[in-house]
Amino acid sequence: MTIVDAHHHVWDLSVRDQDWITGPGLQPLRRNFSVDDLAPEAGAAGVGRTVLVQTVTVAEETPEFLALAAEHELIAGVVGWTDLTRPDVAEELARLRELPGGRYLKGIRHQVQGERDPQWLLRADVRRALAAVADAGLVYDLVVLPHQLPACAQAAAGLPGLTFVLDHLGKPPIASGGREPWASDLRALAALPNTVCKLSGMVTEADPATWTPDDLRPYAEVALDAFGPDRLMFGSDWPVCTLAASYEQVLAVAQELTAPAERTQIFETTATRVYDL
Repeated sequence: MTIVDAHHHVWDLSVRDQDWITGPGLQPLRRNFSVDDLAPEAGAAGVGRTVLVQTVTVAEETPEFLALAAEHELIAGVVGWTDLTRPDVAEELARLRELPGGRYLKGIRHQVQGERDPQWLLRADVRRALAAVADAGLVYDLVVLPHQLPACAQAAAGLPGLTFVLDHLGKPPIASGGREPWASDLRALAALPNTVCKLSGMVTEADPATWTPDDLRPYAEVALDAFGPDRLMFGSDWPVCTLAASYEQVLAVAQELTAPAERTQIFETTATRVYDL
């Protein structure tokens, strides 16, 4: 099995600021993180391919990531960003595909978690753009908070031709131990066949200093039961995960939370299929 890490980031603060890295809790992330930093950790963990995911809503980032994918064998796919409210989204997606490394563009993501409107995904302009994402043969990554999950389900139901990939299990309240309404809303999303989920981001939703595998287990079990291993994929969320755990620890706990019979799908084939790696 060649492990696929379906979710990680890189950034260079000399190129642009990551304006979301604020406050003392995130201070350790205020430095550069490169593919060269990740590669030895990934290699030591048995990870052979990765999906590089956007970090900021800046148009220049996606072409940079595509070029990185063309340069580094480790990166098998890119989830980029484009403005979903622009009227010419289809043309912009086509332009991105023609850039150096454009064949590595596999999906689009927007920081919906930062939108004040809980129905943002259901806006007419956004729905048109999501249809264009589907027409381009790309998937759409959802980075949302638990209260936004119902809108995710409505969007996915209205666009059955688009695969929606839920990042970080929808960020459940692991630190507080709460499960509802997150669990019910996650199951409603999972009931739609065009939805997939990433087993990612859990260690930073837990208490970063005291978490244990048992803290994460109830949430992983809900996701596994709802989506099944054929619609669940591993993501490290590196380097954000380093706030709470090393790369090796994140992979190890994800393996501990899954059964041996499920691991080929979760750690390789789901991501390979969904992102067409």
